Amino acid sequence: MNEAELKMEKATWRDYLELTKPNVVALMILTTVIGMFLAVPGMVPVDVLILGNLGIAVCAGAAAVVNHVVDRQIDTKMARTFNRPVAKGRVEPVQAMLFAVVLGVVGMAILLIYINALTAWLTLASLVGYAVIYTLFLKRATPQNIVIGGLAGAAPPLLGWTAVTGEIHGHALLLVLIIFAWTPPHFWALAVHRKDEYAKADIPMLPVTHGEKYTKLHIFLYTLILLVISVLPFVTGMSGWLYLLGAVVLGIGFIYWAIVMMIGKKPDAGMDTFKYSIIYLMALFVIMLADHYLVTVPTFIQ
Repeated sequence: MNEAELKMEKATWRDYLELTKPNVVALMILTTVIGMFLAVPGMVPVDVLILGNLGIAVCAGAAAVVNHVVDRQIDTKMARTFNRPVAKGRVEPVQAMLFAVVLGVVGMAILLIYINALTAWLTLASLVGYAVIYTLFLKRATPQNIVIGGLAGAAPPLLGWTAVTGEIHGHALLLVLIIFAWTPPHFWALAVHRKDEYAKADIPMLPVTHGEKYTKLHIFLYTLILLVISVLPFVTGMSGWLYLLGAVVLGIGFIYWAIVMMIGKKPDAGMDTFKYSIIYLMALFVIMLADHYLVTVPTFIQ
């Protein structure tokens, strides 16, 4: 199929949905929801739960659309992304950007009108950090791109917290710190698996610029750092023994996969580690929520 024929393909609603990266947004919203519940001893008001997450999710979708537009040339060179709607020409860049603007305006309006200004502006800052600072500049400028740019992706639990309370709390920042430390080993594991594709696309990911051995060592070191950081909610009294047990077990599992990457000869170890990292984050936050209602809050009330 030539380029002219590709442009004749009509975009469907599925293409526009794909532009918003729904799977990524879903994981992000999980941490946002849990951030909301951790902010209060009781239940989160239903209107805040629904409208807060809707506004944050729509804004995140807008940032994802911008990512598709900015990375469209790169996406054509990678097996994981070559069939994306903008890369394939099913959605024109101008159409995608208009879609992003609409999503961004709607999301910000929801947050400003129904939630609070602090959450709205923090969400906007996160959107700009990911869609502009990371995607447009850092991703192409330094092998530390994901470390520096990871702060934008770590914001969701803070956004959930502020949506409920209207203020920034130290415990919310701990949640941000956990995701911030989790992000490099999560993405570097994928980068090791996709090293040749990143090299072909001229993206200076760490395994491309410094080699796989160097990257695997840093994945291991970051998992150690992550384990230490992940127990801080228990140390500070934010969470109880159930969370501590879960954090230690999950952290040891992450370290295990990092070691498999370093000394093992399994060809798919990078992808296996990447998949485990997603399970790790989901499980860690779910256990944190369970601990909040089963251990920490009841103990505090007593």
